[in-house]
Amino acid sequence: MATLIDSSVLIAAERGDLDLEKAIERLRGEEVAISAISASELLHGVYRARTVSQRHRRRAFIEHLLNNFPIVPFDLPVARVHAAIWADLAARGSTIGERDLMIAATAIAGGYKLATRDLRSFPRIQGLSTIRL
Repeated sequence: MATLIDSSVLIAAERGDLDLEKAIERLRGEEVAISAISASELLHGVYRARTVSQRHRRRAFIEHLLNNFPIVPFDLPVARVHAAIWADLAARGSTIGERDLMIAATAIAGGYKLATRDLRSFPRIQGLSTIRL
């Protein structure tokens, strides 16, 4: 099974709280990708940087990721899965953040498990396999 890396893992790596290379080694040679939604979240962090040096460091880190990992788009098949998950959560009276819901839909639609540090939201999504990194 391939693995989609959640923004929470990538942000931890950017902040120096996680060695991303070692974390990916734990996946034993699986295909690893990033969702377009996570790419947007990371790029948002570039624009929110408080200093010029922080902006440059974040941009370099993110551009390295974007150049070295496949980016999985949010397309119509993902939108269909997203709508079904959203409806299921609503019927159960549960909500999670919209971007997390989109990332989960991307993982499920593409047959990925999700590597994350956010174990509050994602376990509520039926059919989503997660791994903590």
